[in-house]
Amino acid sequence: MPSSFTILFLITAFMAVLTWIIPAGQYSVIKNGPKGGEGIIPNSYHQIAPHTQGIWDVFMAPIKGVTGTATTEAAIPIALFILVIGGFLGVVNHTNALDDGIRAVVGKFKGKEKQLIPILMIIFALGGSTYGMAEETLAIMPLLIPVMISVGFDSIVAISIILIGTQVGILASTINPFATGVASQSLGVSVGDGIGYRIILWIIVVAISITYVYRYASKIEKDPTKSFVYYQREEDQKRFEINKINHAIDYKMSKRQKLVLCLFGGTFVTMIIGLIPWNTLNPRWDFFIKVTDKITHFPVLGKLIGTDFAPLGTWFYPEMTMLFLFMSVMVMFAFKMPENEYIDAFFDGMKDFIGVAMIVIIARGIQVVMNDGFISATILHSGESLLKGLSSSGFLIIEYLFYIPMTFLIPSSSGLAAATMGLIGPLSHFSGVASGLVITAYQAAVGLVSLINPTTGLVVGALAIAHIDLATWWRFMAKLILILFIVTILFLLVATMI
Repeated sequence: MPSSFTILFLITAFMAVLTWIIPAGQYSVIKNGPKGGEGIIPNSYHQIAPHTQGIWDVFMAPIKGVTGTATTEAAIPIALFILVIGGFLGVVNHTNALDDGIRAVVGKFKGKEKQLIPILMIIFALGGSTYGMAEETLAIMPLLIPVMISVGFDSIVAISIILIGTQVGILASTINPFATGVASQSLGVSVGDGIGYRIILWIIVVAISITYVYRYASKIEKDPTKSFVYYQREEDQKRFEINKINHAIDYKMSKRQKLVLCLFGGTFVTMIIGLIPWNTLNPRWDFFIKVTDKITHFPVLGKLIGTDFAPLGTWFYPEMTMLFLFMSVMVMFAFKMPENEYIDAFFDGMKDFIGVAMIVIIARGIQVVMNDGFISATILHSGESLLKGLSSSGFLIIEYLFYIPMTFLIPSSSGLAAATMGLIGPLSHFSGVASGLVITAYQAAVGLVSLINPTTGLVVGALAIAHIDLATWWRFMAKLILILFIVTILFLLVATMI
């Protein structure tokens, strides 16, 4: 299977070929929204002279995607944000606060390990929903697997807590910058748009997943032969040195690590508050605007903080990027981290996210070729004709089904959103679907597939650590996938009626 980079570049080249085949066209546009964005006028499509794209244009597409063009928004705000959040996570991970925090939780529940299932799954689901927590949890699995096996469960329970927890969190991402963020930027809406739907969906899918894993754990606790990996039970006990588990060290967090976790949680709470358009939801919810106005006009303090300070509720990528940069510095001071260690940790974290940022940039190149070749409007016109008369619920279900196979093809949530939302967003307007629901349907498909996708690092890594073959994992997940698939469709149908 080619990498996401290769697939996206091949799609860019394919779109360039289509500019030689598909007629060029345009829609009439109208200014809308407070930021002066442009909205297409239905039934206003008209053909124009061809604007074919060549080899030069294909290789220039990602470059233009970074800086933006007259027809394509720049990818640099989201790419820079991804790099900065990577630096922030690098600094936090350097303190070992997250890993030791999980170890401390596990240590406190000795003898009550079954209660860890809902607690840890909620923690991991929050991580997946807020910042796309995934591969970094692989380091925790070697700790959790022997603990779960020693109390009568199996390795499937252990990796389910982490893998299912994080991925159902992504399924119902609230402000996940790599899914919600990229999709929102592609549609030109706030990351907080539709967050209410996603919070409700998060509660539903997390509750279902916890119940599923908890019931399986209870079943094999009573009868170990019901385990999907019972055939390797004795081997697992030797492999993970279960006889030594009772002598495991009780992990305790330092005061500095606890402070880092508080700052870590506070960062994401601040981001959520900053992204939700409070004043738009209700004109009376202008508390943050009034407070910000008073602070910025307060003598000395206002100038010290900055008179251009943006009120919470009006934030977007520049403000979010600033937040994570500022909080990374706060973590440095809280942990009393030497300046050189902070710089090294920040840039190490950035290096881990360079691939994600580049995927967004390359994917944006697809839109550049389509827009510069003026075939986007022609494709939209075809979609407009096909979707004519289709209800909003019908469109959402089709979109959801469309993204399931597309996620296998492009497993990067950032790349998939950047590559497709430019077309899916305008198409949704023809059926009267709110942008927030479009994002919700896309994320639901991505999260569902990521639970079993063999092309993702988390699934492959988790199964390798636990010594579980892919077919066994699929058999275990089959019922949960079906349940989540049906529940998500029903949720989307209900959401369109509200």
